[in-house]
Amino acid sequence: MPRLRRMLTLLVSIFAIAYLGLCLVAFVFQRSLLYPAPKAPVQLPASEGFRRLPLAGESFVDLLHLPGPKGAPTVVHFHGNAEQVLNQLDLGAVMNQNGLGFMAVEYPGYGASPGHPTEEGIYEAAEAALAVLRAQGVPPELTVLSGRSLGTGVAVEMARRGHGARIMLVSPYTSIPEVAAGMLPFLPASLLVRDRFDSSAKAPDIGLPVLIIHGEEDTLIPVELGRKLGTRFPRAIVETVPGAGHNDVLERSGLERVLRMAAFALTGS
Repeated sequence: MPRLRRMLTLLVSIFAIAYLGLCLVAFVFQRSLLYPAPKAPVQLPASEGFRRLPLAGESFVDLLHLPGPKGAPTVVHFHGNAEQVLNQLDLGAVMNQNGLGFMAVEYPGYGASPGHPTEEGIYEAAEAALAVLRAQGVPPELTVLSGRSLGTGVAVEMARRGHGARIMLVSPYTSIPEVAAGMLPFLPASLLVRDRFDSSAKAPDIGLPVLIIHGEEDTLIPVELGRKLGTRFPRAIVETVPGAGHNDVLERSGLERVLRMAAFALTGS
């Protein structure tokens, strides 16, 4: 019996050390997983609408701004974690063609922007972009906050800070810890996650009209999380797309969903 106890104690100790090691690896490398930023610098195209936006110190982020007609709303869009600002040209063109202004801001550490992405660093870049918009005469009541995947948490936080008149969320999550818990249920995600983007906790205090679009076959951020987040906002419309996953929810039905977003940006319904 003493020998059996020693063997069990040894096995439990090995398991505990291995589990703690796994938790440590997940903690250390979590931002590499959450922010798969491009590895090589990307040069801005010689195209109207792109500019470089200085941040604190020597930092900067790239900005795409396509102004709309005078007095029209401007959609300020925050992209997903595997995208960059250069990928937003097509979305911006459709918004522009439908009488809207469009702005997209890069994240620190993405594209040619230096640094490393963090939740607070992305919020800083978003605030700087919105300050540019204000300086150009676009007030909060003509600002439509938009986000896709990771960017939905940025849009919600900017709404919480009083920046917009309505919100559009494509493939949103409730919080990063809840997404991580679904993907890695054997790890204590609520204790390990550093950048939380907790939209669910912020939503009840945001009374703006909200449009949520989510693919019904999304395997990265399950549609149940989008529906759950919708119940947290006082004024949310949740529209799901049959057959669409995470990366094709806007593209699957041609321009239909993007035009739906443009209509919501103009009217709020």
